[in-house]
Amino acid sequence: MTDDRHQDAQWVNKLSDEEYRVCREAGTERPFTGVLLDETRSGRYLCKCCEAPLFPSDTKFDAGCGWPSFYKQLDDGNVDYREDLTHGMRRVEIFCKQCGSHLGHVFPDGPAPTGQRYCVNSVSMTFESDNSEKIRG
Repeated sequence: MTDDRHQDAQWVNKLSDEEYRVCREAGTERPFTGVLLDETRSGRYLCKCCEAPLFPSDTKFDAGCGWPSFYKQLDDGNVDYREDLTHGMRRVEIFCKQCGSHLGHVFPDGPAPTGQRYCVNSVSMTFESDNSEKIRG
């Protein structure tokens, strides 16, 4: 139990209140408010908590849903899945395989070639451009 509390204290000190609510408590940011929603530069998206690489920028698309959307995760496989039955719905939650941070959900209504739509909270990611500039969501 001590380890969990120690780790929780580390996240509280590292993350803003909103980042903590989304990343560590599986919250959701309001649609169309995320800093990374309209990001179009070339680069990759990293986990806000541990900086594991998650999504390449060339798989991002405008799904019109209000959150950054991707049709494929990076080949590293740092995104994992679990069933989410909250809010009276049956969904698939996505989270960082490295640190367990909540990212969002994946839906089977994305574009080819995968047909997947990874709907991700902007606040749960950091964007790293090809010239190594980082923007926190």
